[in-house]
Amino acid sequence: MASKPSVLFVCVHNAGRSQMAQAFLTHLAGDSIEVRSAGSAPADTLNPAAIDAMAEIGIDITGQTPKILTPDAVETSTVVITMGCGDACPYFPGVDYRDWKLDDPAGKDIDAVRSIRDRIRTNIEELITELLG
Repeated sequence: MASKPSVLFVCVHNAGRSQMAQAFLTHLAGDSIEVRSAGSAPADTLNPAAIDAMAEIGIDITGQTPKILTPDAVETSTVVITMGCGDACPYFPGVDYRDWKLDDPAGKDIDAVRSIRDRIRTNIEELITELLG
């Protein structure tokens, strides 16, 4: 493992789940972990409910934009966490792949998105403990 772990969050649109996960990991781990997110078919804008759910807890994700998943982003990551991107994520030996089963917040009301957000936070806290001790 590299001296500074790198985590890539991947979902289809890179507009909700992966953006919330990137924001949580950046917020909670600071610069001790390199954090990125991408989508296999990125949306044009972030999910407004994801923006609102994160704003409720003081994390602003409005400066982010959905990004396309690239093989280089996968290959240079210590851990790749998928959230429903299926087979669109390229495979590279030596990369630790994990799949987090999370509902897609697209089209969901704020209460549903809060629940997804809270599950992501729990997963992020466990990931930080694992990667940083």
